[in-house]
Amino acid sequence: MSEWRNTSIKIVLALFVICIMLFAFSFVMPTKFSAHDMAEAYDLPIGQSMFAGDSILDGKDMVQVPLLSNVPFIAHLILTLDLKGILLTLTTGVVPFDFTTISGEGIDGYGNAVGFEGPGFLTYDNNSRLTVKGPNTYVWGYSVPYSVLTRTENGVDLYENGTLVRSIPANEIRNLNYSNGFYNVTTIQNWYNHDSHVGSNFTLTKGISGFSDGRSSINNSDIARIFGQNVSDYVDAYPVGSPILLYMGNTTQQDGELYYTTLGSHPEYGNAVREFNARQFVEAWNNTIIPPNCSGSGQDYVSFGSAADAEAPGGSAAHGVCPPARALRGAVLAEGFGMPTGMTGDENAVLFGYNPAYDIKVTNNHTYPVKIVMWTKGEGTGMVIYAQVLRYVPS
Repeated sequence: MSEWRNTSIKIVLALFVICIMLFAFSFVMPTKFSAHDMAEAYDLPIGQSMFAGDSILDGKDMVQVPLLSNVPFIAHLILTLDLKGILLTLTTGVVPFDFTTISGEGIDGYGNAVGFEGPGFLTYDNNSRLTVKGPNTYVWGYSVPYSVLTRTENGVDLYENGTLVRSIPANEIRNLNYSNGFYNVTTIQNWYNHDSHVGSNFTLTKGISGFSDGRSSINNSDIARIFGQNVSDYVDAYPVGSPILLYMGNTTQQDGELYYTTLGSHPEYGNAVREFNARQFVEAWNNTIIPPNCSGSGQDYVSFGSAADAEAPGGSAAHGVCPPARALRGAVLAEGFGMPTGMTGDENAVLFGYNPAYDIKVTNNHTYPVKIVMWTKGEGTGMVIYAQVLRYVPS
């Protein structure tokens, strides 16, 4: 009983001493902080993507300020029962900075992101206070070159984010350690030897820029970390500059317009190569996602066969792509979209000079994303080709 009484007396005396100190310090003019001043002084990563639990200090040490001119900050430690912080303050005369004094929602007193799900980002609110804003229902951006090879007179220059990293002689290109599911070092060598000239570029990796919510650009390695490996793989598959749907919250998938056609027979162009090209078109466009009010194409690394055609520029064309193009055209026009770039309303739906995969562009004029799905049934000249639009509307 006496031991409990002694402990209680010590606690009361400690609280009494703290109260006396707080009363004395209350006459000292407090230091005023602004969100912009703190962001500049501590190089806070404004615009950076982050998740709940991440620190806005981005790995930097805890911010501490003199207790004498920042007495109110110790109240935060008391309310959160941060005994370690209280002891540190009383023994050192410095107190951890209370970030709630310069922040709005999404940041606790210790500078940790809280209160949201998904990939948020650090920014300022309308009152110029720091906030970690949770993601909108849809977040998208555009793929941009990050790691790039530029051909020179004697080899290639490697750039990362626009900065020259090193120059590589032609005989060392075979040692490059870059690849993904669509190219490897042999692809790079073939590009250098057959498909390039001085000044030509080969994109090795892509980042994301031009975010719909204004967050900062990210490099290739951050795409998978923040938005998932599936998104990173999608970025690899589509041309530079493509709109990329990076995040989607609570949505409902709805079936949109469906259209189909058949391959038909044109033996003068070779029905076997026509079937191959039709299937390649379907592969290029299947599962293409186009964010709201954006224009998207099919995949980048899809090849087509050529058939002799005296009326075509160059004497040949990728015959067989027009039937699936008509199916795609029919579905998107019925959905209320405009005529895709690179297409006409004729039977020969694809204009000469347009690659059927990455040059044709479909513009989504909805306020929500859509996915284009394409598939085939059967084979040969009777093969049926389908195209459908799927809508992702807010739940």
